[in-house]
Amino acid sequence: MAATTARTPGGAPDERPEGTPCWADALLPDLEAGKRFYGELFGWTFTASGETYGPYATALSDGLRVAGLAPKRDGRMPTAWGVHLATADAVALAARIREAGGQIITAPMRVGTAGITALAADPGGAVFGIWQAERRGGFEKEGLPGSYCWTEVYTRARDKDAVDAFYASVFGYRTRDLDDPSADFRVWSPAGSGEPTDADAIGGRSVIGGASPAEMPAHFLVYFAVADCDETVAAALRLGGRVTEDPFDTPYGRIALLTDNQGAAFAVLAEPKAA
Repeated sequence: MAATTARTPGGAPDERPEGTPCWADALLPDLEAGKRFYGELFGWTFTASGETYGPYATALSDGLRVAGLAPKRDGRMPTAWGVHLATADAVALAARIREAGGQIITAPMRVGTAGITALAADPGGAVFGIWQAERRGGFEKEGLPGSYCWTEVYTRARDKDAVDAFYASVFGYRTRDLDDPSADFRVWSPAGSGEPTDADAIGGRSVIGGASPAEMPAHFLVYFAVADCDETVAAALRLGGRVTEDPFDTPYGRIALLTDNQGAAFAVLAEPKAA
């Protein structure tokens, strides 16, 4: 799971290995309703970001950046959480994505002086962002309650081999498959030397199960750390959210899958010591 960190706000952006999740944000029909929901659920406060194209609310936990909320500009856009992967060169990365069989949905574009962003999709259709930080880095807090802690891409079994080859080619991830025969799950660690371990894992690839709706598209699922999984689930229900998978225990902690009061899916995880 993601490293537990809290960084000093401001200053030069932190340097993350390429392909490391560095930001998460949600596209919502009603931005103010989203701020109320997540403000109550995670204790987030919000500040408007002046260097973006249109309204954007940056979520803070303990005064540190943890996520973003944005209103949908087009009703055809999904109501969803998305993850952004770090890069030192967005243009070069976009070229590698195309060469590896992915798609560039939005070409690299500058966001004021903050950095350069682009939107891409893997061969299975799962959409993700890329972020080249300049004056603005990504998460200032992660792996702690109220902040991002993990992500995984869900793809169809028929696309699994192509998707695995894509991420290995584009980001050079070191990978390992879980020993559990009931789980088709591949864990990602950043490019480098040595065997990948839990300590340097940054995300993974899962397969959409047969029990899922036939129309479910490939997607990234974003996890947020919480102090108590069951209490968070109860709060989400009280705020108008929905439980799509009841809390369950894993070696990594207690997990539940939720949707917010507008339909954006996400997961919460309480580490074993807090579960």
